[in-house]
Amino acid sequence: MLKKLFNPFRRSRQRKDPQQPTVLNAHEHQLSTADFSRNSANVAVRLQHAGFEAYLVGGCVRDSLLGITPKDFDVATSATPEQVRQEFRNSRIIGRRFKLAHVHFGREIIEVATFRSDHSQTDKSNSDRSAHDASGRILRDNVYGTMGDDAQRRDFTMNALYFDVSNEKVYDYSTGFADIKRRLIRLIGDPEQRYLEDPVRMLRAIRFAAKLDFNIEDSTAEPIRRLAHLLRDIPAARLYDEVLKLFLNGYAERTYDLLREYHLFEQLFPAAADALKRQPERTDALLRNAFKNTDTRVSNNRPVTPAFLFAALLWPSLTVRASHLENDGMHPLPALQEAAHQVLFEQVQRIAVPKRFSVPTREIWDLQDRLTRRMGRRADVLLAHPRFRAAYDFLLLRESAGEDTQGLGQWWTEYQDASDSQRRAMVNALGGKPRKRRRKPRMKKPVHKTHTGDSPSDNSSGPH
Repeated sequence: MLKKLFNPFRRSRQRKDPQQPTVLNAHEHQLSTADFSRNSANVAVRLQHAGFEAYLVGGCVRDSLLGITPKDFDVATSATPEQVRQEFRNSRIIGRRFKLAHVHFGREIIEVATFRSDHSQTDKSNSDRSAHDASGRILRDNVYGTMGDDAQRRDFTMNALYFDVSNEKVYDYSTGFADIKRRLIRLIGDPEQRYLEDPVRMLRAIRFAAKLDFNIEDSTAEPIRRLAHLLRDIPAARLYDEVLKLFLNGYAERTYDLLREYHLFEQLFPAAADALKRQPERTDALLRNAFKNTDTRVSNNRPVTPAFLFAALLWPSLTVRASHLENDGMHPLPALQEAAHQVLFEQVQRIAVPKRFSVPTREIWDLQDRLTRRMGRRADVLLAHPRFRAAYDFLLLRESAGEDTQGLGQWWTEYQDASDSQRRAMVNALGGKPRKRRRKPRMKKPVHKTHTGDSPSDNSSGPH
């Protein structure tokens, strides 16, 4: 629930001088140091005592204002990563594109970033630490500046609020406080230029809109459809991380709708987007049910795996590809396996799915065929397979989307709860007999005869 806020429209207006923030006192924003983790507050205080500026910033301030318990805590400071490292022995410097420090407190990590400046205002002396490519995308961002500079180079106004733990004041350099009240996602600066600097900001806008139930401000939303193609230039490994944030945060179905609305889905999953054009109803039902399932598991604090999600996203295109291969004369099982190889290979060119998830994805697909073969002891062997539960859930997902499996899902549902005798009866009721393996006939050992002088030799061709 949104915390009761004072009227932001009187104080949080865009300033002509971006270096002059609106300062909000504790009674105005109603936050306190107790709303943040003790370790994050201690990091900020310790840096201040060492002579540096240091503030809690970003998502932890935003979420606290919304009444959401923050999960991650970031500190922005005037100290360089090297100076933070000197101050905290339990820290390490990470990153090249964005160099920062991680301060470790057991499992909790406090991310400490140095104030960065707006690249458009940097001089040539900083060119070695700041770089853009030909399209305007930021390649490096290690140009340091003031807190005001740092606020202007942040992405959204709601993420540019700085909380001072020593006096419990909030510093707002844009319209962040008012935009949180309005439930608006607004980019700082010119939206098109900001997307050119980092196209992933388009995905971040979608993620925050889905997670917070915010609207995307008109000027922030307008360029997204035109610039969606820029995601093709983002490294596949980075897009994989972003996709996990998009779909495993408990708002996957809403995220799916927004990605399609802004033409971003086809940039991430071109094969799935093509399947949506070929079979819109069935494909949409499959994906939507998969996202609902994921959201339910997240809300119930149950584990979720990207393997199941990728299996659903790529299944419609896999079945089409396998059908084409069968029409070309390939046997159904090899056709399915070859289609799986093709769609995964094409997908990892766009999103770098690691093997620890792509391999289970293929196993879920492979088991769909094996689940149909239940004679003899095969059903019990499948039941003991480590991927059986995921494959069974995926089978039910296929049926929920309208795929006809001849009652296979119901059979396996009953089989899992049946006794041993009931299971044998269920298998026998299927009819037919399991195909026996044909054993290769034993080869008799050759008998070596001893040739006598009266017999023709091996090289003889008969009498002359």
